[in-house]
Amino acid sequence: MYILMEKKDLHIRISSRRHDKLKAYAQDKEKTVTQLIEDWIDRLPSQKIENPPLNCGGSLENHQ
Repeated sequence: MYILMEKKDLHIRISSRRHDKLKAYAQDKEKTVTQLIEDWIDRLPSQKIENPPLNCGGSLENHQ
């Protein structure tokens, strides 16, 4: 059974050196950079994520 999940974009700023290192590592492991990052995220301990109160004064965009 396949569950379709909404995808989100993640934009980060890293040095060219780190970017090159990440791309080379991904190529060596025959994975995409996305797969490397998803694998790392999946290894993080689970955290209970609570919804922010609607009257928090900030936009919901800050909580994604």
